Amino acid sequence: MATVSQWIEGARPRTWPAAVAPVAAGTGSAIWQLRSIGELDAGIVATVVLPRALLALAVALALQIGVNYANDYSDGIRGTDDDRVGPFRLTGSRAAAPATVKRAAIGSLAAGAVFGVVLIAVAGIWWALVVGAAAVAAAWFYTGGKKPYGYLGLGELFVFVFFGLVAVNGTAYAITLRFGWVALLASIAIGLLAVAIMLTNNLRDIPTDTVAGKRTLAVRLGDRGTRLLFAATMLLPFVLMVPVMVVQWPVALVLLALPFAIIPARTVLRGAAGRDLIPVLGASGKLELLFSLLLLAGLVL
Repeated sequence: MATVSQWIEGARPRTWPAAVAPVAAGTGSAIWQLRSIGELDAGIVATVVLPRALLALAVALALQIGVNYANDYSDGIRGTDDDRVGPFRLTGSRAAAPATVKRAAIGSLAAGAVFGVVLIAVAGIWWALVVGAAAVAAAWFYTGGKKPYGYLGLGELFVFVFFGLVAVNGTAYAITLRFGWVALLASIAIGLLAVAIMLTNNLRDIPTDTVAGKRTLAVRLGDRGTRLLFAATMLLPFVLMVPVMVVQWPVALVLLALPFAIIPARTVLRGAAGRDLIPVLGASGKLELLFSLLLLAGLVL
């Protein structure tokens, strides 16, 4: 039977910044937009911004943990994790029964769905139920089902869409009931940083995924192509923030995170492999979180 610490490790905390970051960026974008149209005051912050941001955070964290457990379960029963170099896996290590991990995944995704319905009800945006259902389905079918899209090289695309475009713009829209260009640019930047986290995992697993028949984007691009794409996803977000800096100069705070992008990008470009990529995974997650919090601060100031 898996211990509590093993369940926590199986939830892969290094990936949790991918859930926190889009909510932080979306909340900052919403605050900037409300202030720009003269609708921001202490009452709005207390009754609208904070409650909806916290609900969005609960949705994102539950879905992130759910997709991690679902990935653990699905890869484990397929044997993909039998020779895993990376983080601890509950199913592959036999520490927990596959059925138990599956229930944990379904429970986490269900919790995310409940929080999502509450947020949709509070904001009065019932059409977003379709988007929420798509997000839950994407979390499960990444490695679940008969034809998981993660095995077809589409994992990074779905991460970009749901943990970037949907999560950031969705958070901002739930707060303001408007779409905005700042949130759009922020969503692309956060989406790219989320892709970097997945690329780190998939770059490390190219040898084992190739043997297991898991045709991830990294397997399709090959070692060199994946390393170049990783460096691009780490650095392009800073370029995307330049137009925002022009209208809101404190957003230049995000440049303080640039050294934290250059170091892991350099490590990957120099050929780090196997266990040497595990610290890069942690660094990628920390960069996304730091970038989003600096962006939030820059938009709020």
